[in-house]
Amino acid sequence: MSSARPELSPRGTAALVVLVGVTCALHVGKMPVAIPVLQASLGLTLVQAGFLLSLVQLAGMLLGLPVGLMADRFGPRRLMLTGLIILAAGSALGALAPDVRVLLATRVLEGVGFLLAVLPAPALLRQQVREPSVLSRALGWWGAYMPFGTALALLLGVPLLAGIGWRWAWASLAALSLMAAFGLARGIAADGPERHPSGAASALVPKLLRTLSSSGPWLVALAFFVYSGQWMAVVGFLPTIYGQSGFSAGAAGVMSAVAAGINMGGNIAAGRCLSLGVRPGILLATGYAAMALGAWVAFAAVGHPVLQYGAVLVFSCLGGLIPGTLFGLAVGLAPDNSTVSTTVGWMQQFSSLGQFLGPPLVAWVAVAMGGWQSTWVVTSFCSLVGLFLAWRLQVAWKLSRQPRAAAA
Repeated sequence: MSSARPELSPRGTAALVVLVGVTCALHVGKMPVAIPVLQASLGLTLVQAGFLLSLVQLAGMLLGLPVGLMADRFGPRRLMLTGLIILAAGSALGALAPDVRVLLATRVLEGVGFLLAVLPAPALLRQQVREPSVLSRALGWWGAYMPFGTALALLLGVPLLAGIGWRWAWASLAALSLMAAFGLARGIAADGPERHPSGAASALVPKLLRTLSSSGPWLVALAFFVYSGQWMAVVGFLPTIYGQSGFSAGAAGVMSAVAAGINMGGNIAAGRCLSLGVRPGILLATGYAAMALGAWVAFAAVGHPVLQYGAVLVFSCLGGLIPGTLFGLAVGLAPDNSTVSTTVGWMQQFSSLGQFLGPPLVAWVAVAMGGWQSTWVVTSFCSLVGLFLAWRLQVAWKLSRQPRAAAA
């Protein structure tokens, strides 16, 4: 049976891995459009809704680094399959949740599965895609898995929820995750036998120390932190903001889907630009500056809906340059080939921390100020920190290339 497994080209492998990521992102994107339904059926408050948006990131916030070590030790494909099964279980249990507390608990389980399913993907891509230019583009596409999945969920969520209800929607996504696991198992060869030497546990310590004592993993992690928190806060609350502004649920869902999906353009463009030799610091600085300006106009230009929506599109599209660039930098700035997943895990941990803190913080500011008009202060501060990190990452990237240039 194993000999019947189809051999995928590097591009086919990259496409399969990205599609698996998209199915995982649907579990994150299902919550924004479901918030109004859950408020009506379960009595959610706005702050509780913020935690439902971000709680799926709790596992990444706490376990990103350990999971990265596990992926480097036991293989990325094996861990991704385990994560997809756990993600399916969490969504299926969520469909049966009788109240908000149980639903919150199932979101934590979904978060564990999500982390295991997506964190090892860059290492799997590096393992399967050998050509540097193809790998750069593949990592750019991988950076787009979240906005693509979120956009699909926002676009299809409203009619799906209206047609079958949120519980059956949760159950359907559980089935989709199982289908993704089957596709990954059939499409990509196994990692190889597990390694259980007597010194396996102790061997992880030097790998951990190499990662945490290097500046590169810290810089990409902090840069992702200040990006992910503000992006999830703005995009996650768009359906709620537009609903409060008088738009229908369908219109709010479509507008939010476009705003999330356009983020893909920045991700893909980042991978393409990196493959052509554009400096990563320029891409990062452009992204953070656009997010600062876009958020300011989007929240401050009250009474100008067309201008506000255009600013949201700029915020999301050019902001997409950031994750597409950071995934490429994480692979390049890892201390060595054996610490790629560990470095990505550290970055994922800070990314999840940002997504965990961002929505509740923005919701708290909105409640305290009596509206959304002052929340741009939070996003602008994040972008200013990001500009500083963009400069530091450019320096680190340049230094990482010097030994290779000298060797050549």
